[in-house]
Amino acid sequence: MNYQAPTTLKDAVTLMQGDTGNCRILAGGTDLLVRLRSEMEEPDTVIDIKRIAELDEIAEEGGGWRIGAAVSGVRMAEHAALVAAWPGVVEAMNLIGSTQIQSRATMAGNLCNASPAADSVPAMVAAEAVARVVGPDGARDVPVAEIPTGPGRTSLARDELIASIFLPAPQTRAADAYLRFIPRTEMDIAVAGCGVWLALDAAGTCTAARVAVGAVGPTVRLVEDAGAALVGSKLEPDALDALAEACSAAATPIDDKRGTAAYRVHVAGVLARRAAVIAAKRAGDTT
Repeated sequence: MNYQAPTTLKDAVTLMQGDTGNCRILAGGTDLLVRLRSEMEEPDTVIDIKRIAELDEIAEEGGGWRIGAAVSGVRMAEHAALVAAWPGVVEAMNLIGSTQIQSRATMAGNLCNASPAADSVPAMVAAEAVARVVGPDGARDVPVAEIPTGPGRTSLARDELIASIFLPAPQTRAADAYLRFIPRTEMDIAVAGCGVWLALDAAGTCTAARVAVGAVGPTVRLVEDAGAALVGSKLEPDALDALAEACSAAATPIDDKRGTAAYRVHVAGVLARRAAVIAAKRAGDTT
């Protein structure tokens, strides 16, 4: 196996472009190293991007936040301004694995692993996060929702990588939240997950909302009907019921050892309801 550790993004792209075999990117390595050690995968080349300085930064940009592909979940959690702006996205990252895993795992890596149960992805989709994809033809910005195309598959070309994730500037009286359900108390894979972002007016009426569910289909799904159910309401019981029903209707899960399809359908709605209430409380607390 050929191991490379470039120090510039340009060099990383050149290495990917010139490699004709199975080339894999190493950021946190929390998924790739497990696959290597279990002999589930044998790449010809591994390109370690942790030494590329620009990919290891959290930077304010246009009122929003650009998070480098090599930034760990722990560093996100320690960034007070980022937590204040996007608490749901950060809490989603904080649910991935143990403390040790969080010190290595990255949001871009969680996205590129393309697991339907990835915790950070529903939160990012609800937040309208955008991935900066870099390749031989330059950089392009792609909505996070368009990166995973199925379990273990992405829309990236073989010589492209994600350099960063951009979270837009937070709005006044708006906030997000993420919840998941797992069989154990920690360090497990989501049976279902839901990210909610919403905005309120001065009277507490919801003016906009985005709701995304995970682990209940081949990819994370933005449920437009669920967001629409909240708009114009003050999250009264009828609105929350409609939200939950929309999320359950959008779920097309499988049966496996962690939960039946019917159970996942139900839980998707329950999580959406609870996450919406949390997001609304946070939005009401902002100024």
